[in-house]
Amino acid sequence: MTSIVGILCKDGVVIATDSSATFVTGQQPTVEQQFEKIDIVGDRVIVAGTGQIGLGQRFCAIVKKAWEDKVFSSSPIEISKKLTAATTQDFGQTGVKQGSYGALVAFPSEHRHHLCEFSVHDFQPELKTDKLWYVSMGSAQPITDTFLGFIREVFWNDGMPNLHDGIFAATWILDYAVKVNAGGVNAPVRISVLEDGKKGQSEARLLSDDELGEHRQNIDEAKHSLRDFKLKHQLKDQEVIPEIPETQKE
Repeated sequence: MTSIVGILCKDGVVIATDSSATFVTGQQPTVEQQFEKIDIVGDRVIVAGTGQIGLGQRFCAIVKKAWEDKVFSSSPIEISKKLTAATTQDFGQTGVKQGSYGALVAFPSEHRHHLCEFSVHDFQPELKTDKLWYVSMGSAQPITDTFLGFIREVFWNDGMPNLHDGIFAATWILDYAVKVNAGGVNAPVRISVLEDGKKGQSEARLLSDDELGEHRQNIDEAKHSLRDFKLKHQLKDQEVIPEIPETQKE
């Protein structure tokens, strides 16, 4: 089981995951173990997947080969198509059924940052755009999709966020999913970003706990603001209603 959130931002990409791997016998979960679900390829590509760990290993190897073979020098559409074609061929060699694996990949191309969803349903690619810039995958998707909709209405009503706001949202959403899910999605939350590096090239990296600490402080402030809003309206409801004099009563 897993939870993944991807956000295309004005100045980069955020991909966030939980860190739990679940052992299963038949349909029965047996053991949960901490497991890193984000891979960074060539310091410039982020890969995160949902499904069997072995399939994730194979897809990551495909992305690494594509990087070595300069596939990422193509257009975003061609890159996405080639990754789908190579993965479909590889999975077909061992009879992998559709619906077994899905992934998010963040990569640079044509002087821009891109986020591509490879659907769990059929592994067909979908590039995120300024019309639809966020996605979630995995067993906690009913939780994360709903929270993403809330975040869009409240914080992103004027369009795509910047990278700082995207990290804030991804941290809040994953922390919440870990807290309320029914099992199989656990801490620590990992946040990766694709952004412009110091040398003018795109750079992919994992954020440190210290960097996430700043965003968690902002999340706490947002929660306090909501509690203050609630208290304000509770006090209004508790205002004393003037008593009507007896002479005015029917």
